Amino acid sequence: MNKVCITDKTFEKTDFSATGIAAGDYENCAFNNCIITNVDLSAITFSECTFNGCDLSLVKLNKTALRDVRFKDCKLLGLRFESCSDFLFCIHFEGCNLNLSTFFKKSLKKTCFINCSLKETDFTESDLSSAIFDQCDLTRAIFVHANLEKADFRSSVNFSIDPELNRMKKARFSLAGIVGLLDKYGIVVE
Repeated sequence: MNKVCITDKTFEKTDFSATGIAAGDYENCAFNNCIITNVDLSAITFSECTFNGCDLSLVKLNKTALRDVRFKDCKLLGLRFESCSDFLFCIHFEGCNLNLSTFFKKSLKKTCFINCSLKETDFTESDLSSAIFDQCDLTRAIFVHANLEKADFRSSVNFSIDPELNRMKKARFSLAGIVGLLDKYGIVVE
């Protein structure tokens, strides 16, 4: 199968759900308001690409390379980011719905999650050191054996993080957010 190499191209309102995306390398491309649901993106490389207003729910990411990729106002339900290639893995999310996604053992150092819904998202054993969770909803998100050192949760809500099961040195929380660190003890804070 031939692989394509596409640079500096903008895809507008394209429905890839039936046709798929051609295997290959995409560099500095923009995907605007595209439907990419259930598409197999395995072994495709995206470098310095942006996805704006796209639906990428349930895409397959086996060995997919995401290198400095930005997702804005996207629907990313149930994605398994741990399947992505680790080489130069770098992502940024703003206004995205990442519910039910997993980042198991993924390095997410300095990753920004801005105004995102991360309900029931799994961060087990991931490295979130210096990550920023700005205005995020972390209802039932899973943090077990994660590195949360210097991570910023000050403006996020609905998280429940066990300090005994995670590395949390210099992590930042608001005073109201402290309740999310005490959930396991059944303490009532009024």
